[in-house]
Amino acid sequence: MHLFDVYPLNDITIVKAAGSYVWDDKDQKYLDLYGGHAVISIGHTHPHYVQRLEDQLHKVGFYSNSIKIPLQVELAKKLGEVSGKEDYQLFLCNSGAEANENALKLASFYNGRKKIIAFSKAFHGRTSLAVAVTDNPSIVAPVNQTDNVIFLPFNDEAALEEAFKQEQICAVIIEGIQGVGGINVASDSFLQKIRSLCDKYNAVYIADSVQCGYGRTGKFYSHDHSGVNADIYTMAKGMGNGFPVAGISIAPKIHAKYFMLGTTFGGNHLACAAALAVLEVMEKDALMKNAETVGNYLITELKKLSKIKEVRGRGLMIGIELPEELKDVKKNLLFKHKIFTGEAKPYVIRLLPALNITKVEADIFLEAFKEELKAES
Repeated sequence: MHLFDVYPLNDITIVKAAGSYVWDDKDQKYLDLYGGHAVISIGHTHPHYVQRLEDQLHKVGFYSNSIKIPLQVELAKKLGEVSGKEDYQLFLCNSGAEANENALKLASFYNGRKKIIAFSKAFHGRTSLAVAVTDNPSIVAPVNQTDNVIFLPFNDEAALEEAFKQEQICAVIIEGIQGVGGINVASDSFLQKIRSLCDKYNAVYIADSVQCGYGRTGKFYSHDHSGVNADIYTMAKGMGNGFPVAGISIAPKIHAKYFMLGTTFGGNHLACAAALAVLEVMEKDALMKNAETVGNYLITELKKLSKIKEVRGRGLMIGIELPEELKDVKKNLLFKHKIFTGEAKPYVIRLLPALNITKVEADIFLEAFKEELKAES
C-alpha cells in the first residue's frame, strides 16, 4: 500500500526535537519557527509534558465517555482559570475542524436557524460544515456545498449589518487572526460589531481560536483584544502541544442536553493529561507574557526592513508579506539557514513558534532573514 499523495513534502525527515529545535536523520539541527502549524505551544518534548503523559499512560490511556473521567473536570477548571472564562462550559473533541463543526451545530441547536456568516479568506477546517464555511473552493467537495453559508468581506461592518437585516442569522464564525488566509487581523471594532449584532438578533458569535488562541497573541484568545466575549470559542492545535485534542468553550446561556454532541476519543485520559500539562507550563512560565514580549520585538524589528510589503499579526502569530521578487526567501530560510517557517499564498511568510521562544532565537531568525533580503538586492 502507498500513502495517498495529498501533501507536497520537503525532503527532510525529523527524528528528534527539543524546545524550539528539531534534528533530521542526518543530525542536522533546525530552528523551528512554525511548530507544525502552530501546534507546538510549550516547546518540543517539554519535560513536564512528557512526564505527565508517561505517568498517565502507566495508569489508563483510554476509556470512553460512558464513565466519569476526573481529568476532564480538572482540565475544565484549569482552562477556565487560565482563559478567564470560568463560567463557561467545556466540550472536548479531537481536532480544530471537529471543534468548529460542533460549534456550528450547537449554534443551530440553540436558536433553530441555519444561516451562517463567514468571511473572505476564512479557513475553518475540512469536515463537512467546517469546510463549507472555508473560503477555498478547491477543497470544498460538491457534497459539502450549501446555501446556508453567507461569505462577507473581512472587517466590513456595513456588509455585516446588511446581512443581519436581510437574513435570519444563526451564527457568525470568525478567526480573530486569519492564519491560512495570510495573518489578517480582525479589527477590535469589527469583533465588537459582531458581538452587538449577535446580541440584537439572538445569533451566536463563534470565535475560531484554533490557530490564534491558546496564548499565542499575548492574550488567551486573540478575540480578547476586542474587549468582548464570544458565545463559543473553538480551540485545538496548541491545546495539546502535538497530542490530538480540541474543545469548545461554551457560554452559560447555551444549555446542554444528553446526546446533542458526542465523540469517541474526545477527552480521553491521555488527551486531558497533555492539555493539562500545556496549561500548567503556560501558567508557571508566564508564556502569554513571553509571547507578547518576544512577538512585539519581532514585529518591531521586521517593520524596520524596507523590502517587506507589510508585517501583520499579534504576539507570536506573525505574517510577513513579501513582493514577488522575494518569493524564494522561505525556501532559502529552510535549506540555507535551517529555519522552518510557514507560508500563506502567494508570498506571506508565517511565524508560529512555540510560546517559550527566546529573544536569542528571534535574533537568529532576524539575522538570517536580513541576509536573505540583502542577497536578493
